[in-house]
Amino acid sequence: MSNDNFEIIKHFGPSIIKTKIPEKMVEEINAYVDEMSKNKEKLKKLDHGDNLVADVTQEFRLEKEFMDKIGWLNFLAEKVSKWVFAETGDKMTQFKMKNTWVVRQFKDQFNPTHWHYGHISGAGFLKVPKSLGKFSQTKPSNTYRGGHLEFLHGSRMFLNKSVYHAVPKVGDFYIFPNYLMHHVWPFKDTDDERRSISFNAEIDEKIYNVYSR
Repeated sequence: MSNDNFEIIKHFGPSIIKTKIPEKMVEEINAYVDEMSKNKEKLKKLDHGDNLVADVTQEFRLEKEFMDKIGWLNFLAEKVSKWVFAETGDKMTQFKMKNTWVVRQFKDQFNPTHWHYGHISGAGFLKVPKSLGKFSQTKPSNTYRGGHLEFLHGSRMFLNKSVYHAVPKVGDFYIFPNYLMHHVWPFKDTDDERRSISFNAEIDEKIYNVYSR
C-alpha cells in the first residue's frame, strides 16, 4: 500500500534572511556616500580598507551620528531580532554594532572568499550597474555571476547544495551568521559603480554561544 504523504526537512547549515532596505534609507545613504567621497579628510579618518580583504576602489565606515539619524541600527536590530526568535525561540536583548561600512566597487574588482567577526553580519546593495557583463563564450545552461554576492557552506553532495548566489538588486539586504563564508565576483563591460553596505554586530552571548547550553 503506497502512502504519498511526505515531508522534506531541510534544517542543516546556517539560515540567511533576505529583507529590503527602505527606499528612503537607500537614498539617504547614497547621498551621504556621494558627499563623503568628496571629503578627503573624513575619508582618511573613516577608511576601512586596511581591515578588509577586498580589491575595490573604496571602503569606509559610516559615522554613528549619521546611522542614528536615519535609523540604520534600529532597522538592523529589528530584522535580526525577528530572525533570531524565529530560529531559536529566544528573545534578543542586545544588539551591539561593531562596525558598518560601504564598499564602492567598479569593473574587474572583487572581494575574495572571507568571513566576518562578531556574531551577526549582513550585506546589501545601494547601487547596481545596469549591466554586469556576460560570458565571453556562449553558456546557455549557466548563470553569469559577475557582481553577484555568493555564499558558501560545506560541500556539494547528493541532496545538498553548498552555494547560494544573490543577484544584486538595489535595496536587497542579506543577514547571516558571521562565520558564513562569502565572496563577490568581479564584473565587466561597464564603468558603473556597484555600491554595497555591510555590518558586523554582537547579540546576547547566551543566545549565540550554543555550546554553553
